[in-house]
Amino acid sequence: MSDIEFDAIFTDDRPVIFAYHGYPSLIHRLTYRRTNHANFHVRGYREEGTTTTPFDMVMLNAMDRFHLVMDVIDRVPGLGERAADLRQDMADARLRHRAYTREVGDDAPDVRDWVWPGKSPPPQAEVNAQRGSPA
Repeated sequence: MSDIEFDAIFTDDRPVIFAYHGYPSLIHRLTYRRTNHANFHVRGYREEGTTTTPFDMVMLNAMDRFHLVMDVIDRVPGLGERAADLRQDMADARLRHRAYTREVGDDAPDVRDWVWPGKSPPPQAEVNAQRGSPA
């Protein structure tokens, strides 16, 4: 991809927050010589912790929805002060979810049972199979 095409997608002067399923260093290597490299913030796999629950693993790697919102608040100019309450709500939500997982041994229902708006939840047998529970 040419620099012009790259800058058209990612801009040459704004923050870019990248949530990547692999190692962040790969994205940094791919963007190193690009105009806006200094404004790229990549979240990805960090090999943190032990296997717990799906969402807890995402939280251990700082790729959860709460952390990504905090990244936006921290990196978008002028947003930090206006969104300080929301940022605190996100930090508190991380703590709540972490405590729930440690206490119950599963992800909180608002994460575990979430479905895209307008979509039907999967049948219970499919949910049980994904969790390794008997049908």
